[in-house]
Amino acid sequence: MFRLQAQHACLAWAFEAIRDRPGLVAELGLGHGRTYDHLRNLLPDREIYVFDRANEAYPDCQPPEPYLVIGDVKDTVPAMYDRLGGKVVLANTDLGTFDASLNPVIAAMVSEVVPPLMAPGGIIMSDLPLDLPDYERIALPPGAPADAYRLYRKPAL
Repeated sequence: MFRLQAQHACLAWAFEAIRDRPGLVAELGLGHGRTYDHLRNLLPDREIYVFDRANEAYPDCQPPEPYLVIGDVKDTVPAMYDRLGGKVVLANTDLGTFDASLNPVIAAMVSEVVPPLMAPGGIIMSDLPLDLPDYERIALPPGAPADAYRLYRKPAL
């Protein structure tokens, strides 16, 4: 519950932060598609690329075919660098698992593959703590329980 509350507060904050900035959106972790559905409804003019190992989204929460990238994120995200590199203004990464022993491995992978996607000033939201030494850690907005979600900003040029 706290994670979803934090995610919604962070999404509302991020939507405001990118409102006047051109760029793409990336979501790592489609799940059942609820967050994707929220993104597409509140950012209707944005291209939203979604990465996951499988498509288990509800029928009414399906990303369109050219924007859904299926496969292991550690392989599929780098495969899209030519198309997306340096153009993403918002990346939401929701890949954490209930297996706490896997989360540090997933966080390390996300910390490696997501930064090349990001535009200057781009925002990364994550359910896991990431190792992004060149990024600014942003305080969570009101309504987001501490450590339930994280916000990072790539420095502007």
